Amino acid sequence: MKAVVVHQYGGPEVLKFEEYPDPVPGPGEVLVRVAAASVNPIDYKRRAGLTKDFYPIKFPGLLGVDMAGTVVKIGPGVEGFSAGDQVFAMADDTYAELCAVKAAILAKVPKGLDLLQAAALPLVTTTGNQLLLATGIKAGQTVLVVGAAGNVGRSAVFTAKARWATVIAGVLKRQIDDAKTAGADQVVATDDDTAIANLPPLDAVADTVGGRTAEKLIAKVKPGRVYASVVGAPQNAAEFPSVKVVTVFSKFDRKTLEFMAEAVRDAKLVIPISRTLPLSEAGEAQAAAEKGGIGKILLVP
Repeated sequence: MKAVVVHQYGGPEVLKFEEYPDPVPGPGEVLVRVAAASVNPIDYKRRAGLTKDFYPIKFPGLLGVDMAGTVVKIGPGVEGFSAGDQVFAMADDTYAELCAVKAAILAKVPKGLDLLQAAALPLVTTTGNQLLLATGIKAGQTVLVVGAAGNVGRSAVFTAKARWATVIAGVLKRQIDDAKTAGADQVVATDDDTAIANLPPLDAVADTVGGRTAEKLIAKVKPGRVYASVVGAPQNAAEFPSVKVVTVFSKFDRKTLEFMAEAVRDAKLVIPISRTLPLSEAGEAQAAAEKGGIGKILLVP
């Protein structure tokens, strides 16, 4: 098969489109022909060697954690999937024409959802959902979602509204127009100190950004309530011992992924796709993703 192969850590130029051995589904695995993979920050961080201490690449190796495609072969002991099923997942080595995936972490694409759209969803929607749930927010309470214009943030906003919470979208000034499509009740500029100072006491914060913004916002959380983050605790968290700080690492959950995907299919949640590129142009795709932006970038074999 053709795949994007990495032989050493480095910039986007180390991504080589070349022949790579076809994966063979082992016990409990399913072989999927990939329709699309999406680019996530973890992909280019791994490529650059930023995660080699805890998530290294065994050279020559592949990248990618999101994919959607069609089942072509079933490994021993697999039940519930058949050849021809349209599926999606957070997997490994998805920048390729074929991908072997554990059936336990595979979900069927809801009917009516396009395969390419499905490929954009696994990591960001699962992460956003689990980030919001980690806040313990309840109906009628107020949560600030930091980075709400991004895809994890949008997913967190949707989950909060599904729980009947009041949602404030925290974004940069230049993202305010984009954030208006995220579905929050209010939008606030997190790079405006006056706007932050004027925030009401918050029942929770769901943070996808971190940094100096986090240090300012933790002060707005009510005592006994939660500051949840996918980027680690605010540097000054020790100054606010009454605030419970929770760091969230996304984990596969089939029901969550299906729930979020159905929301996208039904236009209740929008995860924008900004570009679709051939798999052979993975270097260009990662370079574009590293510059930032709102929409997901897809790679199509």
